[in-house]
Amino acid sequence: MQRKLDAKLICSIFAAGLMSFSGVLIETAGNVTFPVLMSEFQINMATVQWMTTGYLLIASIVMPLSAYLKRNFHSRQLFVTAAVLFIIGLVIDAAAQSFAFLVIGRIVQGAAAGIAIPLMFNIILERTPLDKIGLLMGIGTMITAVAPALGPTFGGVVVNLLGWRYIFIFMVPVMIISLIMGLMSIPHDSSSIKRTKLDWAGVGSIAVSFVGLILAFSNLATVMQNPVLFLAPLLVGIVGLIVFIRHSLKVTSPLINIRVFKKLKFTQGLGAYFIFQINTLGLSFILPNYVQIVNRMTAMTAGLLLLTGGLVGAIASPVGGRLLDSYGPRKPIMTGAILEIIGAILFCAFASSLTAGQIIFFYAVTMLGIGLVMGNIMTASLNALKQDENTDGNGLFNMTQQFAGAVGTSVVSAIMQFAQQVSGKQSTAGKLIDGAQTGLIFLLILVVGGVYLLYQATKRLKTRK
Repeated sequence: MQRKLDAKLICSIFAAGLMSFSGVLIETAGNVTFPVLMSEFQINMATVQWMTTGYLLIASIVMPLSAYLKRNFHSRQLFVTAAVLFIIGLVIDAAAQSFAFLVIGRIVQGAAAGIAIPLMFNIILERTPLDKIGLLMGIGTMITAVAPALGPTFGGVVVNLLGWRYIFIFMVPVMIISLIMGLMSIPHDSSSIKRTKLDWAGVGSIAVSFVGLILAFSNLATVMQNPVLFLAPLLVGIVGLIVFIRHSLKVTSPLINIRVFKKLKFTQGLGAYFIFQINTLGLSFILPNYVQIVNRMTAMTAGLLLLTGGLVGAIASPVGGRLLDSYGPRKPIMTGAILEIIGAILFCAFASSLTAGQIIFFYAVTMLGIGLVMGNIMTASLNALKQDENTDGNGLFNMTQQFAGAVGTSVVSAIMQFAQQVSGKQSTAGKLIDGAQTGLIFLLILVVGGVYLLYQATKRLKTRK
């Protein structure tokens, strides 16, 4: 297929990106609805979390299939399937009369996102001129990065004015627009189809692994009270992962070619990507709680305080991609890494008394760094692979993103809860400050490790020409 940057390519990227955007927007907007849903359906916090956990779990299981789906179906078939599934999921949620149906709708949307997100990046990698890949990967990253910035504010406004169902109702026309755009711009690329058998053993073992690990981390906060609920699924997840790795190394056509991990630059980049994703999600959990409990502000205000940083990070993604095309990956990536460390240090230094202005500024610095790092490290790491390994590498990056989403908040939440339990302070605000400080220190340590991996991953690494 001829690589040409034109309106159809841009349109196809936005069409697939809108599904990913909608999934993340609903996920982050849905966090605002938890108290309302708990009251309406008479459920507790652990149960309502399944609205997010179910979505991430299914998306994580479907994403490993991306390489198989890409080889056996053309892009338009995959896109239409994902769009229709997403619309069905939205309708189920909008009409749900029980919490079980609400979770089912989110699961259907997770399956759609599991198809759509890798598809968007595969379109970019296959159809974009080589000297514009950084820019287009940045645009793809920007589409998904805008959603967490808008989600809390969007959710707060809609819930307060119209009710939680309208979060899903408003997304239906967005997905219809996405479907129309995709039908107009995504070509039939049936010439690239290679009929292969699905590696069912690989599907089963990776599904068991993800289910076990995600369930384990979702129970991490209660590990001291009931360690079995954490350790049992953790053991199942680890066993599933070992079985998957051993099986994948034996077969000729594995579900995912994990031999790409032999490429050290790719592995280092993927590890850094995972770490910075956890940092982003950790901050998005710590800061809204801090704003509401310590600074006694509303949930909508908390969302608005993070909005500026989220938009800065989203805008920085295509800018960083353009810098990669012009100067190579090292300069924009390491610039972003330094900003990440500065932001993490500032949060730790002022954690005992963060003001609204400080939160806006520190978060903007952090998200500017994220914008320069995330899309670029994905581009640079995939460039370290052979052309025919890109689909597997892309699938691994998207799996990592979803897995970080499933475990990142759980880990930070558990660390904060433990710190609050051992805190000597009496007030709720005082305990939260101690918990936030501990969580922010943990994120700083992670960021330092991530920056080291970025430094190693970008040494003498050039974009593919």
